[in-house]
Amino acid sequence: MASHLDLEEQEQLDQLKSFWKRWGNLITWSITVVLAVFAAWNGWNWWQRDQATKAAAMYDEFDRAAQASEADKAGQVFADLKERYPSTSYAAQAALMAAKVQFDKGQADKARASLAWAADHAAEDEYRQIARLRLAALQMDAKQYDEAGKTLDKINSVEFAALQADRRGDLLILQSKPELARAEYQKAWAAMSDKQDYRRLIEAKLATLGVAPPDAAASAVPAKGASK
Repeated sequence: MASHLDLEEQEQLDQLKSFWKRWGNLITWSITVVLAVFAAWNGWNWWQRDQATKAAAMYDEFDRAAQASEADKAGQVFADLKERYPSTSYAAQAALMAAKVQFDKGQADKARASLAWAADHAAEDEYRQIARLRLAALQMDAKQYDEAGKTLDKINSVEFAALQADRRGDLLILQSKPELARAEYQKAWAAMSDKQDYRRLIEAKLATLGVAPPDAAASAVPAKGASK
């Protein structure tokens, strides 16, 4: 009986050796690849957390300078932040805030540069769209109308379509094109929710052009059968 078991075990061992000889390298490499991917994934997550932590600390320094309206210091910290941690949301937030502080301090060129960076390099799409809207406004202030139009053309998010049309209407007014501006304001009004207070501002712009919003115009038309 023992001899029979020994022979059976030997046969299984031979089969295992044959299997390993055929597939051993593939199995070894597969395990190595899986472990390497797992290690890389953990390393990437650690690097991301490390970058975010360091960026947060730098952003705190930037925020203190911005709150104190220290435009030069805020601009310098922002420059370091975008150079070291450009893919973090902190860099995009700092760009928007730096532009405001710089503009308030009369540094319009620097403000446009900060917004231009965010418009092209911010990691999140929302920050890029906001930066483009604000950049277009500053370009319009500087009478850079062609540049403002190109900046507005780059806004490609449905969520910002109404604001894009409104800003383009402002640009067309500055270019003495009231008919085209009216069409943009109407587009903005139609795309914006009636629960948003900003819609009233668009209505005011339409009113200055002698145009009533569609629902207001409809309510002004007497209903059929109404007494004259």
